[in-house]
Amino acid sequence: MTSITPYAVLVAVALSGCTVGPDFEPPKLSTEAGYSAASLPRATVSSAGPNAEAQNFIVGTDIPGEWWSLFQSPALDALVRQAIRNNPDIAAAQAAIKVGRELTRAQTGADYPAVTGGFSATRQLTPLGSLTPTAATSSSVYTLYTAQLAVSYMPDIWGVNARTVEALQAQDEIRRFQYEAAFLTLTSNVVIAAITEAELRGQIEAATEIIALEEESLALLQRQYDLGQIANADVLAQESALAQAQQTLPPLQKQLDQTRNFLTALLGRFPNQEPAENFTLNSMELPHEIPVTLPSRLVEQRPDVRAAQASLHASTALVGVAIANRLPNITLGAAIGATAPFVFGAQGLAGKDMEFWSMSGNWAAVLFDGFSLEHKQKAAEYGLEQAAAQYRSAVLTAFANVSDSLHALQSDAQNLKAAVRAEQSAAATLAITRRQLELGAIPYLTLISAQQTELQAKTALVQARATRFADTVALFQSLGGGWWNRPDLENESQPR
Repeated sequence: MTSITPYAVLVAVALSGCTVGPDFEPPKLSTEAGYSAASLPRATVSSAGPNAEAQNFIVGTDIPGEWWSLFQSPALDALVRQAIRNNPDIAAAQAAIKVGRELTRAQTGADYPAVTGGFSATRQLTPLGSLTPTAATSSSVYTLYTAQLAVSYMPDIWGVNARTVEALQAQDEIRRFQYEAAFLTLTSNVVIAAITEAELRGQIEAATEIIALEEESLALLQRQYDLGQIANADVLAQESALAQAQQTLPPLQKQLDQTRNFLTALLGRFPNQEPAENFTLNSMELPHEIPVTLPSRLVEQRPDVRAAQASLHASTALVGVAIANRLPNITLGAAIGATAPFVFGAQGLAGKDMEFWSMSGNWAAVLFDGFSLEHKQKAAEYGLEQAAAQYRSAVLTAFANVSDSLHALQSDAQNLKAAVRAEQSAAATLAITRRQLELGAIPYLTLISAQQTELQAKTALVQARATRFADTVALFQSLGGGWWNRPDLENESQPR
């Protein structure tokens, strides 16, 4: 078999075309957008006790990427880092980003010619008496080798592939900010779970203190009963009050166990692998300097708003795809190859190698399809309207979240101040009541009432302190969580 002479392969030259459909432009935020109808106060009120200082709102400052470190708790920092490393939702979001990027890269391959190659070998016996022609040597046995190289190319004259890639890139951006949203949700949940644990431990401690006081009161009433100073009904009433106080502990312990299980799951662990760290409200520091992002920056920093913007971008590109699909397309092709017969019974090949080539061009347009492509274009346009409305909804939700959090922190500080006064008053009243009861100056019902008031006041104080922590987390979350300041972040998605 003689060698195949090399030939230059015909490569189609891309036709200069246009990209149909609307070009995406990021929506502009109204200059009237703000967090409150009235001007924001510079600080909350302060009160007595731990973590009761005023919180100062610093407008225009940025949120650190590791915002949870502002609570100054090494144990909390350690748990957040463990959650980031081990939480399966974060791993799934990261994998989704990689899937999207590979699909986008795969789509960009349509911008290049497709080149295929083939080789076939046929062994054949032709009967001598057959009507089928035999080889030139009249041999009935021969082998036929065929090698072929084909090139096909569809110029993107209307931008179908360009718009498709643009839509895929926008979907990549959606996945990118879905990851940031998952990251922010995870870190916020870890911090909130730690705060909830601290709150429950505080309530358990308060309930335990009241139970101890009621046990002492029961012992006092029992002594008075033994001395004949009070009736047995008074002792029974105190026993009932003690039992009611003791009933508050099991539900609190149940909630604490469930919170610990939730925190353990966030760390990517099983329930029997719960962390050794325990949290109390005194083990964390309430941030005093609160950064407040400018309204003009909020839409660039909220992951859900950025994802909605990317969805709007994808919908814009899909309108271009729908329009381009209604226009004619051209496909260019070329092929080159050779066929060489090898005949037994003869010296070498019989005859000269048979070479072939071909070039083709194809123009195609949909003349009638029952208006399917027209309706698909309209559907894409309505999808763009839907994405625009969803983007606006995301922006309004973002501003409402920030406003809610800012007002909540002001209200929380005032509530804590009132709770501190109420607890101090209840504690003083209970102390006076106990002394008066020991002197027999008041009935036992007054003591029971004072004990219940003290328990409620202590519980309300713990809840008020915890709420300030939780709403501070909510503000950091509503402002976007500072993802753009994380050192591990790639630069392509940072705010402009």
